[in-house]
Parts: sequence; C-alpha cells; structure tokens
Amino acid sequence: MNKIFPKKPIKKSATLLFLLLSASAFSQSYNDLWIPDTLSGTNFNLNIKDTFAQIVNTGNQTITGAINGKFWGPTLFINKGDVVHMNVKNGLNDSTTIHWHGMHLPAVMDGGPHQVIPPGTTWQPYWEVKNDAATYWYHPHLHEMTEEQITKGIGGLIIVRDEVESKLALPRTYGVDDIPLVLTDRDFNTSNQFTVVPYGDSMMVNGVLRPQYTIPAQVVRLRILNGALERSYNLGFSDGRSFQVITSDGGLLAAPVSLTRYLLHSGERIEILIDCSNDLGKSINLRAYNSTLAQNVAGGDLFPNGPFANFLARKDFDVLHINVGAKTNNPIIAIPSTLRTVTTIPATDAKITRSLTISDTNIVGNKGVSFVINRKLFNINYNNYNLPLNNTEIWEITSTSNFGHPFHIHDVEFNILSSGGAAPVAAQAGWKDVVFIPARSTVKFIAKFDDYADSLHPFMYHCHISLHEDDGMMGQFIVTDQTTSVKTFSKTMNDFSVYPNPANEKLYFLFNNTDAKIYYVSILNVVGKAVMMLPRPEWKDGIDISNLAAGTYFVQLTDDKTKAITVKKFIKE
Repeated sequence: MNKIFPKKPIKKSATLLFLLLSASAFSQSYNDLWIPDTLSGTNFNLNIKDTFAQIVNTGNQTITGAINGKFWGPTLFINKGDVVHMNVKNGLNDSTTIHWHGMHLPAVMDGGPHQVIPPGTTWQPYWEVKNDAATYWYHPHLHEMTEEQITKGIGGLIIVRDEVESKLALPRTYGVDDIPLVLTDRDFNTSNQFTVVPYGDSMMVNGVLRPQYTIPAQVVRLRILNGALERSYNLGFSDGRSFQVITSDGGLLAAPVSLTRYLLHSGERIEILIDCSNDLGKSINLRAYNSTLAQNVAGGDLFPNGPFANFLARKDFDVLHINVGAKTNNPIIAIPSTLRTVTTIPATDAKITRSLTISDTNIVGNKGVSFVINRKLFNINYNNYNLPLNNTEIWEITSTSNFGHPFHIHDVEFNILSSGGAAPVAAQAGWKDVVFIPARSTVKFIAKFDDYADSLHPFMYHCHISLHEDDGMMGQFIVTDQTTSVKTFSKTMNDFSVYPNPANEKLYFLFNNTDAKIYYVSILNVVGKAVMMLPRPEWKDGIDISNLAAGTYFVQLTDDKTKAITVKKFIKE
C-alpha cells in the first residue's frame, strides 16, 4: 500500500485515512519503474540543476534537483584501472558538493564538505579507479545542507566493472536482467512539493511512486541502494522466496548467501540474485517487512506527531511490484556456487585500536535531540585524527546511544571484525564502507590507510542518516606521510608565467622551478568568484578554458608542497 497520502490531511481525518486504505486494499495502480540513464567511459559531464518532475500522477509538478535530468542522475559505468575525469557543473542557486561514496581516491577529489562547488562553478576531479566491481553512488555532502539537497533528488549510481566479475556467469544487461533500485521515501505537501523531513509517507524507487517492472523468467540481478534520508528497509519478497546476496558495499562476496530477509541501512548497497525461471506470467512484490523493526532502528521508531511522524512507520509495505515476462535470448539460468576469493585483513596486522564513542546529547538539533561522535559536534576547522600513511587500524565504535546509526567512513573499504561481540554474518563478511552500530552496542572493523596522504584536505566519518550528519554527527581525519617533509626552494611558485596571454582554447604554465608541482588551480572572474576548480590538475598539456566567456580572469595556483597560493592575471579571448 504505497498510495501517496499527504501528511496533514490524513492526520486531521481518521475517516479519510480509513477510506483511502480500504480503496487501496481492493485496487492498486502502478507506475512504470524508471531506469536511470547511463554514461560510460573515462570522461563524464555532470550538470547539477534545479528542475521539475511529475512525480505525483495528478496535480502540480514537484520542484526537484537532478543531474542531467529531472530527478536523480545517470548511472556511471567505469572500469577498474581506468583514470576517470569528472566535469561537475553546479547549476543550482546554492553551493553544493558531490561525494563519490565508496570510492578510494584522494581527499581533494572526494567531494566532502571541504570541496564546496559554488553556483555556476565547474569542479574537475579525477582519479584512478582502484575499487573492485560493485555498486557505488554519488551524492551531495554540503555540511548542514545534505538532507535538503538529497531530498531534492540529487545523486546517482556508479557501477564498477573488473576482470574478476566479468568472467562470472552473472546477469549484467542493464535494465533487462541487471536492475538498479534506489530505495527512498518522501513526504509531500498538498501542493505535491517535498517537505524536508527525515521520513516520508510515500515509498519511492528510482524516483517513482508505486513502481512496477517486468523482468525475464530467468536469474535476475537487483542492485539495491538504500538512498533514504533515514529509513532502514528489512527487505524480502511477498511469496517468502529466498534470494542470493552476492555483494556487500565494496564488492563480491566469496560465495552467494541465501536469505529471505536483509536489513539494509541508509547508504548501504547490496546486489542480489533471484531465480524466476519458473515464474513466467506471475507477479511478486519486493517488500519492506518493517513491522518487525525495533523502536531504536530507523523506520521502527513510532512518533504520533512532529517531523518524525510518518505513515510507513513500523509497517510492512511494498517496495516494487514485479511482473515476470519472457526469457531473453541468452538467459542466465543458474547461480554460481562461488564468486571470488575474498582476502580480508587479519586483526593481527593492526598497529592501533582507535576507540570512538557514539552518544545522545541534550543539544537540540534541527528537528530534535542530537547525536555526537566522541562527545563533540562536528567542527569543519578541527581535525579529529592524524592517521599515518600505511597504518592498519581497528576502529572500535562503542555506542551508548538509544538509537542505531549507520556509520560511514570515506577513503577506505573495511572488514567488520565483530558486532556486539559476534562475528559478522556471512552477507557482511566482505568489504564494507557502511556499518550499522546498534543501540548500546560495540562494533569493530579493520582498515588499511595505504594511499593518498594529504596534509590539507581531510576525509570524513559520520552517521549516514542525513539529519544526524547535518546536525554534527561527523568527524574528520587526515592521512599523513611521515616519511616526507616540506622542502624550501630558492625559486618559488611566483616564478612562473601563463601563456598564451591572451588565451583562447588552453592556458599553459611555465615554471622556472622544474620541481614545481601544482596542488590546486582555481580560475576566478573579475569579481573573485571561482568559475573553475581543478584539484591536482594535469596541467602540462594545458588547462582547457574553451568554455569560458571572453574577459579578464585570474588563475590561482596552490603549491603542492608548501600550499602557498599565487595569483596571475590573464585574458580570455
């Protein structure tokens, strides 16, 4: 029963609620599931914008945010080992960031709260893809604005391919037998507009209310992201069938894990296989069995009024109506018994156990009592930890909170060692970047910080419930290379010129110091507004300025070693 129920009228009329529920019990209308568009290769243009979408079938369009479309963004297909370049243009009226969730990449490319993209600015990060094949995603991460910007619909999926996954007999025809499912829920007002609250009254998949989709009568792969602002989903199928979990956040498991339920928390991803070979002409529902959730798990908390009140609280509800149609020409009809060798990090490799705490506070956040990590609210100017490069660490997170929190760390994938003293279940025994910290419990994981030292830009760790993150349930760390030191050069970054000047297509730099390395380039207009931001640019082949309007600009260079900033003027013809 995923009919849209505007919150305020329902709460004013129990009779109306009864009539709506009664009607939906006898007739259910569905909307066709939208499959996000795709981009593939090594160069990606992503335009973030304010827009409109007809999400509710009748009445007003909904004001949304999107990337290259009207809600959500394209699925990016990238290959392990490639160097990918992102051209991210912020067409919003507000600043934003784009975080590449789960990607192992330099901090200055990560898209956390420090990599702010002002309106009208293009940010150009790039990195070598070192992640294993799996489903990742990208989304805004602007401090104190994450909940609002994700509510609008800004985000997208990333699918990494690699040689190990490609050799397996798995479904991988996107939109046919390999289906992306972005789960979330939204609250609509009487004008069909989103309200920025932690929970919605209406379930959505890929931005569609009451979705249905037809899959072939064979083995089908579902790539599932919990993209909700807060809610967890206890997923299963209406006919009680088993499904095979083949990945955790960061890649394939060693072997498929057969389950009938999987509790997926905000930010987590899984890929599952279902065998529909004998189901031609049948229909089943992917369902959230959330009536079983406890009060201290997101979606199980019952509030009669206020911003946390919602129609779906502690109820079972359908997520996706699935119709089973004809087989494809070359169907996958069997599920592999093994997937790959998963080599986890031995606990004995850890050089340190880093102890963190999660607790409730009396500080009132945007919508109620806040939660904190290490008894501190996030301060963007305070670094919580310095982690030596190549350190292998156990993070022990002890919660005294009365609520469970999905904990996400940037930069690395990790292995769970224990939760509440018990070893991880088989479906979570691979690589993860989000782990659920139950109320009043302790979780341990192990990770190696073996790359991307940066003395200026930190990585983040935080609760992945957007409201908690915005209210300060977040910290940051810098990976430090203790084997190097800052050198003093007789020639500084001031000893360079830009040419040609005036320039048209590309701008080049000529350094007198042959050891010069650039950490960051920003191009500013005459009023000092950044129009291009290039972290660690590949500058030797020139900076492409062909999209700039003619006029006067300033190029601001940050030295890689000293982080000193130098500014030069140039003319764009």
